[in-house]
Amino acid sequence: MSTTIDTLEQLQALYGVPHERSLRKELTYLSAPYQALVAASPFVVLGTRGADGLDCSPRGDAPGFVRILDEHTLLLPDRPGNNRIDSLRNIIHDPHVALLFLIPGVGESFRVNGRATISLDPELLALCEAQGKLPRSVLRIHVDTCYFQCSKAAVRSGLWDADRQVERASLPSAGDLLKSVLDAGFDVQAYEQQLQERLKTQLY
Repeated sequence: MSTTIDTLEQLQALYGVPHERSLRKELTYLSAPYQALVAASPFVVLGTRGADGLDCSPRGDAPGFVRILDEHTLLLPDRPGNNRIDSLRNIIHDPHVALLFLIPGVGESFRVNGRATISLDPELLALCEAQGKLPRSVLRIHVDTCYFQCSKAAVRSGLWDADRQVERASLPSAGDLLKSVLDAGFDVQAYEQQLQERLKTQLY
């Protein structure tokens, strides 16, 4: 007997019918309460799809860094990074994006599915200015659907519980991780010192 589910009928039989509330909370626009969640979030995960598959990438800044242009449109600035531009390459291939907003201390998360364009519009860049610096580009995201996710995942994981925070020193540092994939002569100490300086001077 197969232990793999590979049809929608099998899936439906296992999970049943979703609760009506879980369907009604999905909107095609940003209601005022949903806008409040976006405005309070300092961190969002951006999901994209490209020719080589899927990608998700973290984005973060002060709460409200994802700007609400109107109830159908979000602006996501692109701050300095490693210039891999995986997400932007994917959007050129396929404009569909998914966003997952997290708010520290809040169990509910907020999900947006939409379509993005990469904009260099001076007015949009100015709206996303931070620390006196303009983003290199801005994603203009048309909201197709949006809804909030209940707090079960955050509660189960203890995501915001202070006593569950992991000591950074208990895991490999960024330098250690790089050395593990580069040559043995990689200077971890020098990299760590340079990284701390970049975090002070090159965030924007």
